[in-house]
Amino acid sequence: MDRVPGMPRRRRTWAAALATALAASVLSLAGAGQASAADVNNTKNAGYESGLSNWTCSAGSGAAVSSPVHGGASALKATPAGQDNARCSQTVAVKPNSTYTLSAWVQGGYAYLGASGTGTTDVSTWTPDSSSWKQLTTSFTTGSSTTSVTVYTHGWYGQAAYFADDVSVFGPDGGGGGDPDPVVPATPAGLNVASTSSSSVSLAWNTVSGATGYNVYRAGTKVLAVTGTSATVTGLAASTSYSFQVTATNAAGESVKSTAVTGTTKANSGGGTALPKHAVTGYWQNFNNGAAVQKISDVQSQYDIIAVSFADATTTPGAVTFNLDSAGLGGYTVDQFKADVRAKQAAGKKVIISIGGERGTISVNDSASATNFANSVYSLMQTYGFDGVDIDLENGINATYMTQALRSLSSKAGSSLIITMAPQTIDMQSTSNGYFQTALNIKDILTVVNMQYYNSGSMLGCDGKVYSQGSVDFLTALACIQLEGGLAPSQVGLGLPASTRGAGSGYVSPTIVNNALDCLTKGTNCGSFKPSRTYPDLRGAMTWSTNWDATAGNAWSNAVGPHVHGLP
Repeated sequence: MDRVPGMPRRRRTWAAALATALAASVLSLAGAGQASAADVNNTKNAGYESGLSNWTCSAGSGAAVSSPVHGGASALKATPAGQDNARCSQTVAVKPNSTYTLSAWVQGGYAYLGASGTGTTDVSTWTPDSSSWKQLTTSFTTGSSTTSVTVYTHGWYGQAAYFADDVSVFGPDGGGGGDPDPVVPATPAGLNVASTSSSSVSLAWNTVSGATGYNVYRAGTKVLAVTGTSATVTGLAASTSYSFQVTATNAAGESVKSTAVTGTTKANSGGGTALPKHAVTGYWQNFNNGAAVQKISDVQSQYDIIAVSFADATTTPGAVTFNLDSAGLGGYTVDQFKADVRAKQAAGKKVIISIGGERGTISVNDSASATNFANSVYSLMQTYGFDGVDIDLENGINATYMTQALRSLSSKAGSSLIITMAPQTIDMQSTSNGYFQTALNIKDILTVVNMQYYNSGSMLGCDGKVYSQGSVDFLTALACIQLEGGLAPSQVGLGLPASTRGAGSGYVSPTIVNNALDCLTKGTNCGSFKPSRTYPDLRGAMTWSTNWDATAGNAWSNAVGPHVHGLP
């Protein structure tokens, strides 16, 4: 978050530049034909069940692994290194003058799929990194004398390892043999509620023969994809009943949904008011930078979570403290501050301490600093009555030790603890990033991630296209990355400046914020990008800051607040 009005943060645009360069190479799939009933998969060892038999990987970059897999018991893991892009290929027998559909399932880092030596136009397609299995598909036509083609996968230089499975070249039988087609698995039986908490329901079911994964549905909407026979659905409201079903999947497709079961979450054990289903977060400035000076009692009623900005670093690694800027806030005393926090909580609001900000220097990078962080934040909670913590570290985050710190804090504070995050856009482009990893590591105790959709320039959306900030598409296509990357919809919020003075760039009118919320939750008011499904449980929106909102006549909270609270 910016302390200085209108000061642009250093833009990290390498991801956008790379995305633009790569996107230019993607071939249109609109003409990809469908295989006919007589077609076969001409690929051998398509699922790597026989290791790397029939496959050749450059520089020893490939290996058959047992997890994660899309189908069967094995998959390919290939790791780019130095100038090697981890290319794994196979020569496949084909017929001349024939059309083939090439596809594969991929996961992990940047992944490419292609065919060369077709005798006509060679083809390829790609996807940016993905935390779940994604199918790549394209098609090609062989030349008049072509009897074999080379199919391949590869990654991208300097990026994470990619996984590939169930490669297929469907078309006329080239005479080289292939693998038998899998069969759609049966419907899972024995679905039951194993346990519940105030915010989660744990499910279990019986193993299905031939299944390689399972999808969990809540009220008919897919919320999780897992490989085992149990799952915990998080981010739920307390004292609420939910309906669940499960399907089994493999390379052939997805089974019919199981019989539904109902799970009811427990009452909130914290003793306080639970957050509403859709919530608005606002940052309150503990300093005077030209925005309206506020006491906590002045914060507009539309805000459900008030993030006090910011905690200060100490000389102890990882530890933080809080110093109320009484002089800068017109003589606001600590006793008044504490009383105002209690009054907001009595009105059903949550007040948390934010760690970091534009100038934050807190570092949690080992076990000792993780312990110091947890102990010091818990001490602030006890001293000032804070309901939890916001992580707004804008200079990198160590997923291992921040996870340790937040779990330690949770064990001290209990299940009523509020944990929010405010990563920059670049921090949530990939599940391999430390911020995204941390969010996924603590899904069971995480409240919401309010990504900052500003001060960022252009970024990749979940469809692999590049979008510029300031539009509905930028908000929805980037939110889609988090929604499809493993976070529950109730753990995703849209973070925007309250006015043009609140950030260096990226301000959008409240109308655009509301349109993006409608697009994601109801499928209406979208731009050119429209998500493949809706997310009615989306948590809501965040703004920097309540002070800049007040300076602009509360235009942001007056428009966005009621809209968020009126979502389905």
